[in-house]
Amino acid sequence: MRTAVVIGTGLIGTSAALALSGRGVHVHLVDHDPSQARTAAALGAGTDREPEGPVDLAIVAVPPAHIAATIADAQRRGVARGYLDVASVKGGPRRELESLGGDLRQYLGTHPMAGRERSGPLAATADLFEGRPWVLTPTRDTDTEVLNLALELVALCRAVPVVMDADAHDRAVALVSHTPQLLSSMVAARLQGADETAVRLCGQGIRDVTRIAASDPAMWIDILSANPGPVADVLAAVAADLDETVQALRSLQAADESKRRDGAAGIEDVLRRGNAGRERVPGKHGAAPAVYEIVTVLIGDQPGELARIFADAGRAGVNIEDVRIEHATGQQAGLIQLMVEPSAVPALTAALREQGWSLRQ
Repeated sequence: MRTAVVIGTGLIGTSAALALSGRGVHVHLVDHDPSQARTAAALGAGTDREPEGPVDLAIVAVPPAHIAATIADAQRRGVARGYLDVASVKGGPRRELESLGGDLRQYLGTHPMAGRERSGPLAATADLFEGRPWVLTPTRDTDTEVLNLALELVALCRAVPVVMDADAHDRAVALVSHTPQLLSSMVAARLQGADETAVRLCGQGIRDVTRIAASDPAMWIDILSANPGPVADVLAAVAADLDETVQALRSLQAADESKRRDGAAGIEDVLRRGNAGRERVPGKHGAAPAVYEIVTVLIGDQPGELARIFADAGRAGVNIEDVRIEHATGQQAGLIQLMVEPSAVPALTAALREQGWSLRQ
């Protein structure tokens, strides 16, 4: 691939353009808002000038509701040899493109499983897709050249290709992406009218659960409008679990001992099923989940502290597998949780204590 056009210079489109431009592909940037394309060009994602002739690949990064019309228009104008989109919903846009008379041989629906809470070109990064799954949904109609162009795009963005059926993809993202977004927003919404004293008690748990609730509502309305059925199906199953959990909690308040036992059993069931589901979430580099030990260290909120603790761990020959920081309320300090292989704990704790770090049990 030597040339490409990115139609839609938001987070995903600009990130793809940055990755391609950084690897020698000549990228043209197009957006319904020319200032967005100019911003992406200023970041080094390509040029905001229209291509003079057909490019190798058109990457359509507009909201799902506009995918089919955008591709059909680009095909009529002969913009590229191949066309793909990067929307988070796949079945609907393909069917709509077919109804508009689009050429399905030249088109491939794709979805890079990457993103951020922020949107727009200023949030884009060239490494957004590195190591992330990138779903491809080819059919028997898909031209081999278009599939090869898509695979080349994935390779240039250093992502990992995953081939799926379009409707199976939509059911999958309803479960692992779209429903979690709504649940995160629902939990965060409880905080809106909460007492300030309660909100000040927020710890890492509520931060983890509500992190993605900071996402752009307009973007999510576009996504959910394109995949409402599968999301509703998952939410209905969650609602059934919620109803059972509410009843179990009410039973725990009962005076009758057998009802309290039934309530406890109901709560234990949902927690254990949660444990089992969590164990299926892929671990580091997509491998099977690993169990790490946590070494908790008190750390000051000042420049250089993180670098110092990582350097001390490195000198001890310990690899930090993951890390979390919980900031103390009202203090310029926090607790950093270093996740390491169990066998590395003695060496790490000894080295950190030797360097004067305060460890917590």
